[in-house]
Amino acid sequence: MLSRRLALFSTLLTLLILAAVPARAEVRLPSVFGDHMVIQRDLAAPIWGWADPGETVTVTIGGKKKSAAAGPNGRWQVKLDPMAAGGPHEITVAGSKNSITIKDVLVGEVWVCSGQSNMGVRVRSSINSDTEIANANYPRMRLFQIKQDFSAEPKTDLPASWQVCSPETVSGFSGVGYFFGRDLHRELDVPVGLIYGCWSGTWAEAWLSRDGLANPTVKGVIENWWGKISDSYPGQLKKYNEDLAKWEETVKQAREKGETPPRKPAPPFDPANSYLTPGFLYNAMIAPVAGYSIRGTIWYQGEGNIRWGYRYRKIFAALIRDWRRQWGQGDFPFLFVQIAGWRDVPKEPVESSFSELREAQLYTWQTVPNTGMAVTLDIGGGVVHFRNKQEVGRRLALAALANTYGRKNLAYSGPVYRSARREGDKLRLEFDHLGGGLVTSDGGPVQSLAIAGEDKKFVWAESKIEKDTLVVWSPKVTEPVAVRYGWGENPPINLFNKAGLPASPFRTDTWPMNNQREEEAYEKKVAEAAAAPAAK
Repeated sequence: MLSRRLALFSTLLTLLILAAVPARAEVRLPSVFGDHMVIQRDLAAPIWGWADPGETVTVTIGGKKKSAAAGPNGRWQVKLDPMAAGGPHEITVAGSKNSITIKDVLVGEVWVCSGQSNMGVRVRSSINSDTEIANANYPRMRLFQIKQDFSAEPKTDLPASWQVCSPETVSGFSGVGYFFGRDLHRELDVPVGLIYGCWSGTWAEAWLSRDGLANPTVKGVIENWWGKISDSYPGQLKKYNEDLAKWEETVKQAREKGETPPRKPAPPFDPANSYLTPGFLYNAMIAPVAGYSIRGTIWYQGEGNIRWGYRYRKIFAALIRDWRRQWGQGDFPFLFVQIAGWRDVPKEPVESSFSELREAQLYTWQTVPNTGMAVTLDIGGGVVHFRNKQEVGRRLALAALANTYGRKNLAYSGPVYRSARREGDKLRLEFDHLGGGLVTSDGGPVQSLAIAGEDKKFVWAESKIEKDTLVVWSPKVTEPVAVRYGWGENPPINLFNKAGLPASPFRTDTWPMNNQREEEAYEKKVAEAAAAPAAK
């Protein structure tokens, strides 16, 4: 009996000792490092993961080894030597307890594709989708699709895996992303990897990191207008709870009478826990892949920020700079789509928040280094989620081929307004990116041109293309000072260059517009409120 008790005590003691000793963790990798992945060529590509603190992890590819010790938090990272395009390769990641083999690894060009719903229009929703899907046999193209998620804290991993591009895998992928990547793949003849994650209706602020949100350029702006939204939430929640109680009683009565109950009221937007909350999309969908070796980013967003078009100048530029800091690869290419038009065709020249947003995008292209912009106002057809994503991808690819990959003499932009000079009762406009010369796409006069004098009253204008300049006038304006083109929610545009690319909407004046006046008044009010305590 005593011997049995001693044996039992010894067993229990052993179990307690084992429980007190932490189990050694196996080496782990985030999902972005897996079979079929693409490594960015010609760059020192980081690979990271987790292991026991202090454990040495060795990464091997092509006979070359890189080692690193895990830090106090268990995270380790190595940088592979730059490699030329090619493959397939195998990568082995080994610790003291286990090893992981990543198979079918290619080296080529990697791009991140993000934004809101137009980036999310899938290949199966694009024009000629059946043919496009059937022909999507590109084994050297790889697709990594990020599931929609949001988080108050930055995440370190996400549920996704690399897929070989095929008719079976491409259907649900981003149309713009796929067509952009396909064009690069065809032109460059190297493997292409696409990392895609977007969310419909989102504001750019949701895609900023914590560091980006703390940027003085945008911190005050976001805190103040987001504060207003947050302050209104308790009242909205109270009303919702009252409406919900009334609805529950109504449902009970309807069921007793055999009637169809009314629709349940929708809860209010919770600013503290939403996919729109600043930083929440970055935390869940971008933070886990930030730092993965890439060539650049394509971005299709802006519709969600239309209400604050002038403010978008600050927010968008801050987002680009923020992502570049998070990746740590310098000013990598950031290409984006200027939003198309929908809703109403303007009957008379008007101010438009749509135009202010497009102008903010044009301003970003002209002021933020290594960016590019694709104009789409001519192909939207007044539909917000238009289906011709092939042309959007092509125009983005042109910008990449010309500016990132050094294709010489390749027109990649339509005409961009440069300057204007007065000639009597007319204004003569000059442009950059002539692409062989100014033309109209339909052979008719330039549409959606408006002209004004010092009174700032715009009227529709006449025009004539002369030696790659545009002469604009109206018999109603004898002393013109300003011209606007393509201004409005959904104006028809037909000013192109001979390369077949449309001119961006523009204006020659710098008169403050609606969003700008609101923003400047708001900033003045905030500054006065901040100065008031100091004055006391």
